[in-house]
Amino acid sequence: MERSILHVDMDAFFASVEQRDNYKLRGKPVIVGGTTERGVVSTCSYEARKFGVHSAMPLFIARQKCPQGIFVPVRYWRYKEVSDKVFAILREITPFVEPLSIDEAYLDISHLNTNPKDVAMQIKKSVYSELALTISIGVSYNKFLAKVASDWNKPNGIKVIDESMMPEILFPLSIKKVYGLGKTTVSKLNNIGIFTIKELYELDKEYFEEYLGKHSLEIYHRIRGIDDREVEVSSERKSFGRETTLKNNTKDIEEIKKHLLFFSQEINIMLKRSNNKVKTITIKLKSQSFENRTKSKTIGYYTDDVNTIYAIASELIDSMYLEEPLRLIGLSVSSIEEKKQLEQIKFNI
Repeated sequence: MERSILHVDMDAFFASVEQRDNYKLRGKPVIVGGTTERGVVSTCSYEARKFGVHSAMPLFIARQKCPQGIFVPVRYWRYKEVSDKVFAILREITPFVEPLSIDEAYLDISHLNTNPKDVAMQIKKSVYSELALTISIGVSYNKFLAKVASDWNKPNGIKVIDESMMPEILFPLSIKKVYGLGKTTVSKLNNIGIFTIKELYELDKEYFEEYLGKHSLEIYHRIRGIDDREVEVSSERKSFGRETTLKNNTKDIEEIKKHLLFFSQEINIMLKRSNNKVKTITIKLKSQSFENRTKSKTIGYYTDDVNTIYAIASELIDSMYLEEPLRLIGLSVSSIEEKKQLEQIKFNI
């Protein structure tokens, strides 16, 4: 059976949710990531991208590039709430959904006796009619090409790449588009004059191993339209967490604990909504000299209780000596178990 794979990607998801929830933000350059100068951009609207703002950019640079930008704090709980509705729509289409992030997924629709482009259009229509949000979708016969296709006509785009288009359709694209090539490898290839997929395609096969190492054969086949990776159906989440870059560096334990309390409350909401409990609590600290430190504690039972999470986080920070002021504080929880699984374990016992 010929495979039909979709890659779906919400358009400027966090910013789009903010614009949908607040009509005053529609059509405006919205930058999600905080209201201080110390953090980074989580995402931004397409209106802000016209000014050169992009994800992971320091907020102070984003403000310089787009002084008229509207800066809003991250509301992860809200994005998760909307994301759950998006994934519910996807799972109505097929059970074969592989979440990649809160706003991105692969779908295997090979079993459906329907034109794949029609399925993609149905998803786009449902997401817009039910959630007033747009989504870009790539359609192809493997994961790599579906991902390339979803980026083709953003925002609100749809693109089909079939075997008859290969490999020529990839030739003009940057090698940055090739799944499996990291920044270091891209830089290494750039240094020998390889910038496009066409130039990589023309590289002799024996040089692939020399320049690309153990994944060389995968890359060699991938740019020739061969990618046998399966859509992995899993909704398992490894951790929940929140962090923030402080407006001012601090060693004040009470101020740090205020942030940990706020994070505990947000994580509690995430756990309740996802029907999960956890055993491991971890705090993350970054000093003003950018040194990262983490410390964890695993308890003997699963919990979603906000007071328990906060108490352990407080205990952890009390046990750490702060040699210099902090610029970032984070809290995460892991060792996750779904409540329904816990209840089944208790019943079996």
